[in-house]
Amino acid sequence: MFKAMVLSKADDGSTRAAIESLDEGDLPAGEVRVAVDYSTLNYKDGLAITGKAPVVRKFPMVPGIDFAGHVLESSDARFKPGDAVLLNGWGVGESHWGGLAGQARVKADWLVPMPAGMDARHAMAIGTAGYTAMLCVMALQDRGVAPAAGPVLVTGANGGVGTIAIALLAGLGFTVHASTGRLEESDHLKGLGAAEIVDRATLAAPGKPLQKERWAAAVDSVGSHTLANVCASISYGGTVAACGLAQGMDFPASVAPFILRGVALIGVDSVNAPMARRLIAWRRLAAELPMDLLDKNTRTVGLDAAADAAAQLLAGKVRGRVLVDLAA
Repeated sequence: MFKAMVLSKADDGSTRAAIESLDEGDLPAGEVRVAVDYSTLNYKDGLAITGKAPVVRKFPMVPGIDFAGHVLESSDARFKPGDAVLLNGWGVGESHWGGLAGQARVKADWLVPMPAGMDARHAMAIGTAGYTAMLCVMALQDRGVAPAAGPVLVTGANGGVGTIAIALLAGLGFTVHASTGRLEESDHLKGLGAAEIVDRATLAAPGKPLQKERWAAAVDSVGSHTLANVCASISYGGTVAACGLAQGMDFPASVAPFILRGVALIGVDSVNAPMARRLIAWRRLAAELPMDLLDKNTRTVGLDAAADAAAQLLAGKVRGRVLVDLAA
């Protein structure tokens, strides 16, 4: 038997989250059964657990879009009992039972072998949010963005994507500007590597279609007016990697930055990213992200406290990452 968070839909249409005891016979089909050591809370998990958005495709559902642990049994030759593995995306926690449980059974094609130099705790202190941050950094580098081009803006800077993106970019030698609505967290952001703090309010309202060139590139996890203003403020030939919608999924912008300044807007998807790119991202995270930095950027909760933490995350009261210890 193991504990799991199980989401169900109430008669009034609301989402109910409860901690239940399950056994391996309850798990969905898959080639590999994993003992989950740690999971984490990402923005999408917060939406699923609270029911604030229709993330969950069917009920009952075990949420948790990622997890890390070790293989218990496998019918796939690529994995054997004891292997350390992690998983992000692929609809886990949405249409297939996810990581907020003591065990998971999934397709072998979805699993990533644990990178050398990383353990389950650190993998989930990074989680989908940090993995997405690395995909954004890779997208900028694929476009040739280099530190000499000028400062890079990171929006949603106190969130999971934002904090890891700041640390990664600063470690690569970029001058990082961090946009946040929680200016009281400025010292924490500067400790991660931010050189300048930008008040979120200066980007969150409707703005001009073309504005002063301020940044060579940006990583945006906010969307809506913030993304529109960011694009309008990127230097000629610059790049924006967009991966989130914390402010909204609308994009109230004009084509001006794209046809007058040659700005590129790159969408970054973490859910269905090809395995080859995932492996590169996780190897780079293991090599480039200081693990002691993760400890300062991470809060750990047990499964019983995960629902409350998810609500706090959506309310903008969480700094950095929330790690869920399945053994707690």
